[in-house]
Amino acid sequence: MKRVVVADTSPILYLHLIGEIELLPALFHEIHLPAEVYSEICHPNAPRTLRTWALARPNWLLLATAPVITDPETASLDAGERAAIALAEFLLADLVLMDERKGVRVSLRKGFEVAGTLGILDFAARSGLIDLAESFDRLKATNFRYRPQLLEDLLARFRLGK
Repeated sequence: MKRVVVADTSPILYLHLIGEIELLPALFHEIHLPAEVYSEICHPNAPRTLRTWALARPNWLLLATAPVITDPETASLDAGERAAIALAEFLLADLVLMDERKGVRVSLRKGFEVAGTLGILDFAARSGLIDLAESFDRLKATNFRYRPQLLEDLLARFRLGK
């Protein structure tokens, strides 16, 4: 059964930066992307390689306009996060891809399963698609914010599960 997956900007950005963007179709087949998120990844301040990739938009990346919903719970989130949550609600999504803590908390309260960049990499490693330690090393070379202990815990759990 195909899952309905909606993405916010940061997992797209960081998977692209570490050369692992193709994990998304390998794991989920299709990703629904709100227009606001697409605008963020095509913004002149976004990395040039990300903009080039986004403008050539792969067929597994499905653009959608999120319904405009006045929701006090999402009012303090940025436009991409608000749109991702609104689109997830509209599509009755199975999974929201998002890293920002505040947006993750709201998504969880709304009943969505949520995975961030680290969760996607963990799932891909457990599926045999990547070497988790190598992917983490590439992620550490970006400006991705994380708690170092979290990476170590994920690596240790992965090694135990092998």
